[in-house]
Amino acid sequence: MSEPSTGRVYAMLRRTVDVRPGEVRTMLVSFAYFFFVLSGWFVLRPMREAVAVATGVNKLPFLFAGTLAAVLVANPLFAALVVRYPVRKFIAITYHFFIANILVFYALMTFVAPVEGSAADVWIGRVFFVWTSVFNLFVVSIFWAFMADTFRSEQAKRLFGFIAVGGSLGSVIGSAVTAELAPRIGTPNLLLLSATLIELAVLCVLRFPARQRAADGEEAVREDQPIGGSLWAGFSHVTSSPYLLGISAFLILLTMGSTILYFEQTDIVGKAYADRAARTAVMARIELVVQSLTLVTQIFLTGRLIRWLGLARSMAFLPLVSLIGFAALGTWPVFAVVAAMAVLRRAGNFALNNPSMEILFTVVPREDKYKAKNFIETFVYRAGDQIGAWGYAGLAALGLGMSGIAYAAVPLAFIWLLLGVWLGREQGRIGARQA
Repeated sequence: MSEPSTGRVYAMLRRTVDVRPGEVRTMLVSFAYFFFVLSGWFVLRPMREAVAVATGVNKLPFLFAGTLAAVLVANPLFAALVVRYPVRKFIAITYHFFIANILVFYALMTFVAPVEGSAADVWIGRVFFVWTSVFNLFVVSIFWAFMADTFRSEQAKRLFGFIAVGGSLGSVIGSAVTAELAPRIGTPNLLLLSATLIELAVLCVLRFPARQRAADGEEAVREDQPIGGSLWAGFSHVTSSPYLLGISAFLILLTMGSTILYFEQTDIVGKAYADRAARTAVMARIELVVQSLTLVTQIFLTGRLIRWLGLARSMAFLPLVSLIGFAALGTWPVFAVVAAMAVLRRAGNFALNNPSMEILFTVVPREDKYKAKNFIETFVYRAGDQIGAWGYAGLAALGLGMSGIAYAAVPLAFIWLLLGVWLGREQGRIGARQA
């Protein structure tokens, strides 16, 4: 790109994001990388939700248990790659592994189980649900670990909101394409599109600019060397750090609330739509609304809100929305309320909570950005799913309906709010000590 055109791009970007001249290329490649990751995932997501609805809410806890077991196996395998290979190489290896998995599912759905509702189709769908639940955690966690390793805390507070726009834009396009194409070409053929998008994300990683912090020879050399360390450092560092334990608890409370809302949404949609293509389309349309709202917020508000509110208040925003939303759902347990809460909660998560959480990791050691962070965002995340899933099943077994379960989530949201405030303040204290 020529110098005049670079200047014009910089001038346009400055209208929406506080980016400095030396950061433009890295920020834009990060934007593109996240776009391809989430567009590839959101082609798959409505397919997973359709499987969940067909399975039924009573059997979902078993699928969540299978997901936790799969994550338990995958986490040390990923850690082994982190120990052995440089960052860009182990990211590429991980993504290519998932692309190969997508192609296997395409072959199975096309040639082994082409008839919807057959025994083979049911079991392939359940395996696909477990696999996608692992896939989405790893590809997104790896992306944000790379971002936390690339940008300093001060840069993250300015730029992560805009970088997240790339993911939201990818989510909108992935959801819209899936909603449009699913009834026309069938769901298996969408897998090929997802594989192509993930491969484009790999190209972004391989062509990523040199690290922003490579100000001296030592930093520049470290980028091409394996991180090394212990295979089990992710677990051991989390259990020995109050800060990382706090992040883990915050994520568990987040996933518990998400799981409760997910089960209630699944139950309602299953009663309203009987056909798989119709379920896939309606799930994609909900995603389209969520991601469109997220996109507008991220472009114009996220970066400014994090700076204006401060990290502590930003971390408290989603818990507050959840507290109010679960109270409303307990009072009015109907589709309109659960759909509105799903949209507001997930849009708030993407637009403000996720960028805020990623900023938390900018002040931890580099090894923890990949190992501890990945352990938290995969195993701990799915453990939260398990707690939420079996907790929901237990409360239902006690005779509580949707109202009672929603009311039970209100005090958890309040504890979650207090923890978010503490984490935001602790990040500032750690960053100040490092500075």
